[in-house]
Amino acid sequence: MKRLRQIVTKAVVAKGKKRVEASEVIRPSSTPTSILGCWVINHHYTAKKVGKHVEITGKFDVNVWFAHNSNTKTAVHSETVHYKDRIKLHYRDQDVIDSNDCHVRVMQQPNCIEAVINQNGDCFDVVIEREFVVDVVGETKVVVSVHEVDYEEEWRYEEEEESSSSSSSSSSSSSSSSSSSDNFKFDDSSSYN
Repeated sequence: MKRLRQIVTKAVVAKGKKRVEASEVIRPSSTPTSILGCWVINHHYTAKKVGKHVEITGKFDVNVWFAHNSNTKTAVHSETVHYKDRIKLHYRDQDVIDSNDCHVRVMQQPNCIEAVINQNGDCFDVVIEREFVVDVVGETKVVVSVHEVDYEEEWRYEEEEESSSSSSSSSSSSSSSSSSSDNFKFDDSSSYN
């Protein structure tokens, strides 16, 4: 037991994942005859850890393109939808120092998978899907083994051999440069007379 030490380090200590299919009621200004298209844009969200869950609070805009007045006119109705999702966290280890540092990844941006006119004929029932994955980063303990003697894992390396062609070319270039300098003579005695 004397050779073991505990190190406190940061690591991913909990994870969570959730997929949501939510039905939203969109009320256009005109009575619709048919739906021509539906899309979701401008998704914004924030996340915070609350106990053993992560709460994601967000909003997005739902745009519905529809026909009205007996299919003689078209219009686009836009409405902002707010939501709050609670994602349960799953811890792998018990020895965790609690943390509020959570990272959210959007696996599926809010997307319309179904849009129909309701039975009364005055609203749209729109089904929106979205999916999140959450990682909570916190401090945890790692147990390591301590060796009393100096210990280092053996290094494996290969010795490099220099090729003979490169060495001969470098030596020939140096010899040529030296020989050329030997052939050059500079007489500056005339400049002082």
